[in-house]
Amino acid sequence: MLLSLTFSLKRAVGSPLVMDPNSICRKAKRLAGKQAELCQTQPEIVSEVAKGARLGVRECQYQFRYRRWNCTSHNKYFGKVLQQDIRETAFVYAITAAGVTHAVTQACSMGELLQCGCEATRNKAPPRPPSSSSSGDGIKWEWGGCGDDVEFGYEMSKKFMDAKRRRGKSDIRTLINLHNNEAGRLAVKLHMRTECKCHGLSGSCTLRTCWKKMPHFREVGDRLLERFNGASKVMGGNDGKTLIPVGQNIKPPDKQDLIYSDESPDFCLANRKTGSLGTRGRMCNSTAMDISGCDLLCCERGYREETVVIEENCLCRFHWCCVVQCKKCMVRKELSLCH
Repeated sequence: MLLSLTFSLKRAVGSPLVMDPNSICRKAKRLAGKQAELCQTQPEIVSEVAKGARLGVRECQYQFRYRRWNCTSHNKYFGKVLQQDIRETAFVYAITAAGVTHAVTQACSMGELLQCGCEATRNKAPPRPPSSSSSGDGIKWEWGGCGDDVEFGYEMSKKFMDAKRRRGKSDIRTLINLHNNEAGRLAVKLHMRTECKCHGLSGSCTLRTCWKKMPHFREVGDRLLERFNGASKVMGGNDGKTLIPVGQNIKPPDKQDLIYSDESPDFCLANRKTGSLGTRGRMCNSTAMDISGCDLLCCERGYREETVVIEENCLCRFHWCCVVQCKKCMVRKELSLCH
């Protein structure tokens, strides 16, 4: 569960992005059984889990950079958002579970974990040729290279992120969090791509070796943002074990959809109770009509223009080999800041 990853830092000075796996495991008594077991027996995997959580929150900040709630890393405010069942919380759970899946899988492919490696292809069906090739062109296909073992990353993410269900009032919230965790993992697992390399004399392609690679994490973030925009509101069923979509003629969400049960606050003004930092002082685009525009981002409070002088790299030149040298230039910029 995501809160398990952040609890060890709530009382510490600094950002929840800086997750120390040793700090997480020192609090192992507060973790669920499988999580505590990982801390004790496979601390190197916990280290990759922490990297994946940081990866997920960084991507959250990128995807929400122009929104009123910008996935702030402020400890107290971030924690308040995670305690609600709103759209933003759904995205955070999903992108973090995806980040853990991605990071652990990547560590396997890089040979950084003894428990895993490249994807096993011995009993796997041969890859299909791309649509541009015909099956009768004489090219042989086989699995090879080092494919990403996403199944291992998926299972480790599930083992660590999916806390044991608790009885009582927290059941519906737990069901929602578990659903969004799974949606995040599937955004990686179900979108693997096939990469191939040709082999043959004089540049011919008599044999093509192929392997599976994960999507770039930015693609995962983009895909989950689409799910965020189309997230489904749900309510708990009478049995306390099922979730029902709210509204008439609404199809039940599938496993890749994000779900929530409460409406989000507008995040216009600072409010510790809801985890809102407000948008006062945020940079906005005075000419844009979308969510980054001053009208929407500033909640119609208006904005002010401010001129700042900043130092930037300029006149960069590449020197053989492998060094880029830049000069420092002072640049004047016009900023629009929310009232």
